[in-house]
Amino acid sequence: MSDYQNASAQQWQQWDRDHIWHPYSSALQRPDIFPVASASGVRLQLSDGRELIDGMSSWWSAIHGYNNPILNQAAKAQLDTMSHVMFGGLSHQPGASLGKRLVDITPEPLSRVFISDSGSVAVEVAIKMALQFWISQGSKQKSKLLALRNGYHGDTFATMAVCDPVTGMHHLFSEVLTQHFFAPSPTVDFKQQATDDDMADMQALLEAHHQFLAAVIVEPIVQGTGGMRFYSPDYLRRLRTLCDDYGVLLIHDEIATGFARTGEMFACDHAGISPDIMCVGKALTGGYMSLAATLCTEEIAVGICEGEAGVFMHGPTFMGNPLACSVANASIDLLLSQDWHSNMQRIQLGLSAGLSSAKEINAVKDVRCLGGIGVIELHKPVNMVSIQKRFVEAGIWIRPFGKLVYTMPPYIISDKDLASLCKSMIEVLHKEFDA
Repeated sequence: MSDYQNASAQQWQQWDRDHIWHPYSSALQRPDIFPVASASGVRLQLSDGRELIDGMSSWWSAIHGYNNPILNQAAKAQLDTMSHVMFGGLSHQPGASLGKRLVDITPEPLSRVFISDSGSVAVEVAIKMALQFWISQGSKQKSKLLALRNGYHGDTFATMAVCDPVTGMHHLFSEVLTQHFFAPSPTVDFKQQATDDDMADMQALLEAHHQFLAAVIVEPIVQGTGGMRFYSPDYLRRLRTLCDDYGVLLIHDEIATGFARTGEMFACDHAGISPDIMCVGKALTGGYMSLAATLCTEEIAVGICEGEAGVFMHGPTFMGNPLACSVANASIDLLLSQDWHSNMQRIQLGLSAGLSSAKEINAVKDVRCLGGIGVIELHKPVNMVSIQKRFVEAGIWIRPFGKLVYTMPPYIISDKDLASLCKSMIEVLHKEFDA
C-alpha cells in the first residue's frame, strides 16, 4: 500500500485543498469542504464523526441510498467477470440487458439505446443524433435547436449552447458557442391546462424557423438547475403536437427527472407522450457509477444510417461499461420490485407537510413540491458559505444554489428522517434570515 493510501485525514484533506478543483469553485480561495468517511442508507458520516441526513442524493442520483447490499453485490459479481471491455465490435450481457430494460420502461416507440458515460455526453449524443438525422435526410439546413429559457442541459460545449444564455451559467462562452433559438420558460402551473397564449411564443418560433430547426430540447415537467420550475404536462402534450406539425424532432432531457423522481417513472409519463429522443442518467446506476444513455425511435436510427456515413458518428471509450451496466440493471430491478409510485406519493406528502411552514419566513418567495422534489425559493440568493455550515451543524446535507434551497432525498428515506430533514431546513432558514 502506497504512502498516499496511508495518508492521515489531515494529510489528504490538505492535498484536497492544494490540488483538487471542486465543481464551480475558485482556485483563488481554499473552499470549505466537509470530508466524508463513509456513507450508508440516507446518512453521510463525516471524518470528524458527525452524521448528516443526505437531502441531495448526491446530486439526485443515489435513489436507493448508500452502501445498498443489492447494488454492492451486483458490482462485486461483475468485477469477478470483467470490469470493462470496449463496446466497439464487442458486446456483453450487462449492456444488452440494460438496453432491453430501458426500452421496456420508457414510452413507445423509443427502441434504440446508445449507452454513454455521463449526462452531458448523453445530451451531446442526442443533439448529434438530431443533426445527423437531418443531414442524412438531405436537410442540412436544419442545424439549429430550439430550447427553453431557464433550461439546463450540461457543461460541455454543445450542451452549454442550449442552456439559458443568460442564467445558464455559461454566458462567458457566448462568443464561441453555437447560437440557437430560445422560447420563454413555461409559466402554466403543473395542475393547469395550457392555453393558446401559453403556447404562442413557442409556436411563433417554430413557424418562423422550422425549416432551420433540427429539434426542440426540453427538460420535461421540471426545469432543474435553471430554477426548479414545475410546469404543466399539457404544455408537453401541445409541444409534441407542434413539433409534429412543423416537422421538428423533440428531445427530452430526463437526466434529472427520470426513474420516478417526479412521481412517474419518467416526467413525460405525466403527459402520456413520447419524445423522438430521450436522455437518461444520474439515477441510472443508483448513484454508484457514472453512466447515461440516449434513446431514440427506430425511425431516427434508420434515418441516420441511411446517410453518407452509414453509421452514427459517436463512440466513447467507456461506452457500455459492463461494471456500470450491471449496477444499472440491479438499480432498475430494485426500483421496479417496489411500489415506487406509492413511495413517491409518500415522499411528496412528507415534503409538502414538512416544508409548508417555510412560507412564513419573509425571505421565502415560494414553496413547491413534486414527487421526490421539495423546493424553497427565496427572494435573494443565499450566502453559500454561511448557510452550508449551518446545514451541516444542523445534521443535514443540503446544497443550495442561487435563490433555491431544495431537497431531493433518497427514496429509502423514512418518514421520521424526512420530517427531521424538513424541520432542520426550516430552522436553518430562520437562523440565516430572521436572526
